[in-house]
Amino acid sequence: MQAFRIWDINQKTFYLRNNQLVAGYLQGPNTKLEEKIDVMPIDPHAMFLGIHGGKLCLSCVKSANDIRLQLEAVNITDLSKNKEQDKRFTFIRSDNGPTTSFESAACPGWFLCTALEADQPVSLTNTPEKDIMVTKFYFQEDQ
Repeated sequence: MQAFRIWDINQKTFYLRNNQLVAGYLQGPNTKLEEKIDVMPIDPHAMFLGIHGGKLCLSCVKSANDIRLQLEAVNITDLSKNKEQDKRFTFIRSDNGPTTSFESAACPGWFLCTALEADQPVSLTNTPEKDIMVTKFYFQEDQ
């Protein structure tokens, strides 16, 4: 498992608020609230993503007509690429120059995104080409 820093192209970093992953501008003493993303590689482009030492994992959940990003209390090291039920935790990383995007393996065409406004939940969008959500991130291994 490796820890990465993630921030969107508008410089918003991820942090936890009321058990929800949100993206905003953290300054001064609040910079310590930044969540590092724990990555468990599956293959060169697929990975599991978590926070809090891999104890909370990002997943793509389908319910009725809704697809949403959820944090689930599972250990990232217990997930397996061979289990169909773990597919919701799998994200496909695509690098485009200096930026990276993450597509849900369980919900093809749905991408990890942030809102243009600060302090809004990190979510998923199926319209990455529209300028209403940000789907391009800087993703760097934490030193």
